[in-house]
Amino acid sequence: MLAVRSLIFVVLFYLWSVLVAVGCTPLLFGPRVWSLRMFRIWATGILVLLRVCCDIRVEVRGRQYIPLGAALVAPKHQCMLDVFAQFIWLPASAFVTKKELMRIPWFSWYARHVRMIAVDREAHATALKKLVKDAKERFAEGRQVVIFPEGTRGEPGVPGDYKPGIAALYREIDVPVIPVATNSGVHWPRHGFLRYPGTIVFEYLEPIPPGLKRAEFMRILEERIETASTKLLPL
Repeated sequence: MLAVRSLIFVVLFYLWSVLVAVGCTPLLFGPRVWSLRMFRIWATGILVLLRVCCDIRVEVRGRQYIPLGAALVAPKHQCMLDVFAQFIWLPASAFVTKKELMRIPWFSWYARHVRMIAVDREAHATALKKLVKDAKERFAEGRQVVIFPEGTRGEPGVPGDYKPGIAALYREIDVPVIPVATNSGVHWPRHGFLRYPGTIVFEYLEPIPPGLKRAEFMRILEERIETASTKLLPL
């Protein structure tokens, strides 16, 4: 039964995604805010499918820490849902994404329209400079820049390898950093199609103020994310 329900979800997930992407194409010729709202509707639909098909509910904690203006948001990354979910709660998000994804039709068109930040991870120092430049522009617009500190998805309960990108942004831009903990990988593993019933929690944590030394900032960021994420795991 688990496999059947999971397969139904996967099929409906892709059908819903194609329907929204293709059906909302005219929004690409309108204001950016229309496409951001489209992402919010799309992500909300995914949560409905998770609940109906897989008996997975999504809970949000720490709502008082969700930024409304310019901020750097640093979520734990365990599955694809970590990306989708942020569209629902952040009013004007701008994601840091891999340059390779910008080759995908529709996704890349919407990503450029809402001004996501594409990073060429092979460019190293040049990529960091571009990341900082683009992020400054988004912050000037009062947007929330979302960057996954680990760079890629990891397993629940396993501390990730925190990359230098977020440290560069923190050093160069005078905004708070909001860590986000999750247990999403328990119910939506990064490999395979099975989805396990239960409650996925996204917990926005106390913001880290600007002005700390790099090493201290990275220590606090990793400690807060990993400690809170571990507490969300089943006993």
